[in-house]
Amino acid sequence: MDEPQQDRRTPWLWLLVGSAILTQTTLNLVRPTVSYQLLGMGADAATVGLVTSAYALLPLVLIMWLGRLAERLSRLSLLIAAGALIFAGACLLLSFAHTILLVAVGSVILGVAHIVFTIGGQSAIARHMPPSDLDRGFGWFTAGYAVGQLVGPLLGGFLLSSGSDADDRAAGIRIAMLVGMVVAAAAVPVIAPLLFGRARPQEAGASSATAKPADDDGAAAEAGAAASAAEPDGRPTMLRILRLPRIPSHMVASLALLTMMDLLIAFLPVVGEQHGVAPMWVGVFLAVRAGATIASRICLPWLSARFRRSDLVIVSLLGAGLMFVSTPWTLTWTVVTIILMAVGGFFLGLGQPLTMTLVVQSVPTAWRSTALAVRLLGNRLGQVALPVAAGAIATVVGPGGAIWFASALLLVSGAEKAIRRRPGGLRR
Repeated sequence: MDEPQQDRRTPWLWLLVGSAILTQTTLNLVRPTVSYQLLGMGADAATVGLVTSAYALLPLVLIMWLGRLAERLSRLSLLIAAGALIFAGACLLLSFAHTILLVAVGSVILGVAHIVFTIGGQSAIARHMPPSDLDRGFGWFTAGYAVGQLVGPLLGGFLLSSGSDADDRAAGIRIAMLVGMVVAAAAVPVIAPLLFGRARPQEAGASSATAKPADDDGAAAEAGAAASAAEPDGRPTMLRILRLPRIPSHMVASLALLTMMDLLIAFLPVVGEQHGVAPMWVGVFLAVRAGATIASRICLPWLSARFRRSDLVIVSLLGAGLMFVSTPWTLTWTVVTIILMAVGGFFLGLGQPLTMTLVVQSVPTAWRSTALAVRLLGNRLGQVALPVAAGAIATVVGPGGAIWFASALLLVSGAEKAIRRRPGGLRR
């Protein structure tokens, strides 16, 4: 099937990508703004880390339930639209938050919105895309996320750079939250054709066949295919999913990549404040990273057709870790930081959609939504614990310590996967 034919048969995918751009623009406008909001309330780096952890707290309780709900729902657009509306509600609360506690509550609701939208979108791709198009589906979906990661910080930097005193900054923060609310709410009319059945995806997608291994390092995919044939009616519990080969390794890689994205968003503004870098430039740096991530995800179908997914994930982890580790030292050197953000962002963008495909191919077909939920659960567990650890490190060595910590996680995960890839390594 050529690309134009694919596009005509998947209009729902482009509606999903459009709604992802809007909701993730809101998320990446609001989350750096929350850091400035906390700093204006007198919070230190440890408090920023705690509130960043709060973002992932309630989703820990909801993820498995949402994954099983996604398996049962015939119209996943309901979850997607609900996520957009929850985003808007979180922004409204944050616009009126005057205490650190209320900011933390708003961050929790923001995290719920993100997990509801993400499970709905990822499950739609896993259910409806043909096995050969999973990289394309996840790549474009996460490219939509990356567009939001580009536009959101730029928009936030512009809104927060209009004044120099505390009152002007507070007014800019409120305006940014309200703009985020409007942008998130705009995702509902975008997804409306799916809600009303006018662009319904075909059921004969990924669910119609078990994906065969995509590369010759596909032990996990083979195990998933075997499981699909042997026990198609088995209940997808977390323990059964985690016992499948390579699933824990893929989850650690996903967690390391997401941690770097989160800690850059949360702590780069703090590093910038320490070095006197204006919010506008911090927004530019984050936007450059996101723009490079968009480019890598657009290139992903071409890359995955020519290289092993497992090798691309290793390159993603090691390349991003090596690039970002220097950024706390280079933040006042604009050109150097832009180069590091561009190269690191390209590497960072490859890994997330690939780990989604690897997880989906490693489990029985009927378990896919739940397996993606388990992957997200691992991400959220890390998002609760790791920002607290990063905040503690930042308290001792400065805010740059949080970014060094995230870089170390990427390098360790990349080294683990590289050892597995060696003949006679951990695969045996």
